[in-house]
Amino acid sequence: MKIFYTLLLLICLFSYSSNAATDPFLRCLSSRKIQKKVLEQIIKTPNTANYTSELKNYIRNSRFNTSRTHKPTIIMSPYEESQVQAAVTCAKNVGLLLKIRSGGHDYEGLSYTSYVDAPFAVLDMNNFTSIDIDMAEETAWVQSGATLGELYYRIWEKSKIHAFPSGVCSTLGVGGHLAGGGYGNMLRKFGLSVDNLLDAKIVDAKGSILDRKGMGEDLFWAIKGGGGSFGVILSYKIKLVQVPPSVTVFKVSRTLEQNATDLVYRWQYFADKVDNDLFLRARIQASIDSKIKGQRTIESSFIAMFLGDSNSLLSIMKDKFPELGLTKQDCKEMSWIKSVLFWAEFPEGTPETALLGRKELQVSAYKIKSDYVKTPIPKDGLQGAFKKMAESSGDIVRMLFNPYGGRMSEFLETDTAFPHRRGNVYKIQYIVFWQESGPEAEKKHIDEMRELHSYMTPYVSSNPREAFLNYRDIDIGSTDTGKDAYERGKIYGVKYFKGNFDRLTKIKTMVDPDNFFRNEQSIPPLKKN
Repeated sequence: MKIFYTLLLLICLFSYSSNAATDPFLRCLSSRKIQKKVLEQIIKTPNTANYTSELKNYIRNSRFNTSRTHKPTIIMSPYEESQVQAAVTCAKNVGLLLKIRSGGHDYEGLSYTSYVDAPFAVLDMNNFTSIDIDMAEETAWVQSGATLGELYYRIWEKSKIHAFPSGVCSTLGVGGHLAGGGYGNMLRKFGLSVDNLLDAKIVDAKGSILDRKGMGEDLFWAIKGGGGSFGVILSYKIKLVQVPPSVTVFKVSRTLEQNATDLVYRWQYFADKVDNDLFLRARIQASIDSKIKGQRTIESSFIAMFLGDSNSLLSIMKDKFPELGLTKQDCKEMSWIKSVLFWAEFPEGTPETALLGRKELQVSAYKIKSDYVKTPIPKDGLQGAFKKMAESSGDIVRMLFNPYGGRMSEFLETDTAFPHRRGNVYKIQYIVFWQESGPEAEKKHIDEMRELHSYMTPYVSSNPREAFLNYRDIDIGSTDTGKDAYERGKIYGVKYFKGNFDRLTKIKTMVDPDNFFRNEQSIPPLKKN
């Protein structure tokens, strides 16, 4: 009877797929005492009806949703820890590459596609959404598939004066976001997300579940900004922070004709030195003028998050940035949770429940790059950059200037795997969006973004030219995950991790010497002698 059941189960599984690369994986899963109906529920292949929707639901960049995109042969969406262990063990046993996806925001699609045309599976953590908050301890256990919006909402349900310092995009998956460090509009006050990380549960390359004590401090250090190269994060234990009952936000925009260039230039000299309660982003945007066909406008917006009242904010701005001409009418006092909606650009009046939504309002194609600025950029340098943006053909071209200083300057580069701490005035995120389809349009827009990035070379960090892991950029290097993984990995590794790269490779060698957890920009192990 047992043999008959096993045969039926295998027949059912192989109806999903008939592929020499995936069949051994499915056979291995079927032998792990996972019930037939459970396997039918959590396994999707190109032959199953819901495969396409399961894949597309978490593709946030339409560049990676084309007929040219290499797609997984299997998507596995576990909902129990033992199923994750089975996925890791079986994929390793049969030599199947396993990609790990939480929210799907990897800017180069590395969590759900491959730059190499070879079979791979996606371990999709979207069912791992549990959030367990302990207000007495001011902590929470958050599973890696939960979104930031869900986390913020659940905190707000428990307390109106608690928060967590993390990203402003509500659909970001907790797993990937914290793996790269995790930053948001409270980093000057509270640091990065991983600076408020207390514990974690991870499935390692042996299929074991480890907490902080079990994994040891070296591995715990590595997962605080070192990326997803060391295992599958099941959940994080985070420390909540206290915020005022009311915070203040504003968004004030100026065109070039309204001295936007002068304002951005001036912004550089105080944004990282101002009161730690203030995070003031400068966003420069080039877009098509709705009034004049074919003409592009440049607009600078100054977007604030202040952990205090509007009068205090006005006093700071009058002292540090009077050129902006901020008024009381520009400021909006609101609860922290409402500020989350404001920063996520939900329409005014949107209910807090919108943070529980997992779908993007609009999905377009985009390319993103990053830089770190150590000294203010001269005015003519800014003017040249804005001119480049105006000449771009993208629907929207942006540079986001995110100020550092404050709490970030209190950490050493070696305190976490994420190294970009002291000495930075601000970080730049470059973005181009477009709606056109086809490889020609993609090449055109990406080439223009590369030109802008190249133009900025004299004004940003060098030796190495630093980059932010969560702004994934395949241009700065990639590895074929083969024998040359270490040499190729070091090219991008020192840009993402600076001097921490060497320590990360040693830890990788210790916990995953066979390089099972890998992607095109993962941490490689040291070469075997």
